[in-house]
Amino acid sequence: MTRKLKNQDLNRLTVEKFKKVSKSPIILVLDNVRSMHNVGAIFRTADAFRVEKIYLCGITATPPHRDIRKTALGADESVDWEYTKTTVEALEKLKDFHICALEQVEGSVSLREVKLPQNTKTVLIVGNEVDGVDEKLLDFCNQVIEIPQFGTKHSFNVSVSTGITLWELFNKINE
Repeated sequence: MTRKLKNQDLNRLTVEKFKKVSKSPIILVLDNVRSMHNVGAIFRTADAFRVEKIYLCGITATPPHRDIRKTALGADESVDWEYTKTTVEALEKLKDFHICALEQVEGSVSLREVKLPQNTKTVLIVGNEVDGVDEKLLDFCNQVIEIPQFGTKHSFNVSVSTGITLWELFNKINE
């Protein structure tokens, strides 16, 4: 019979070691994400894929906060982050990288078809739970990514869509 692994069997990095290891060339930008639980879940996913940094923009809550910690489970301490008053301010800092938004727009690229340039970082903008990525931010983007969906709903939860997209980007980068 197969034995379920205990935490000590997983050989996870300590926060100190995590901060020193090389990171994936991915930067997340959270555009006015309202829910602290979503913010925490995104931190936790960012930790799993060794995301280089998260920019928390606008109304997006910042650590330390117990509602972020509830879903981040400490990833708010391992993943590097920075707050900017506006998402435009963050994107101005990141303009030399390959910027993508996760949104449903005319001409979007299906997640499975995304091609990433080599030797540069990828910036992924994820948006507000109700309004998505602010339309004015799309002008900063090299491409807009859409996750194909086949049910009756028109969108995923922002933390779920971030996880799906990070998984695919991580695999493309590490092919």
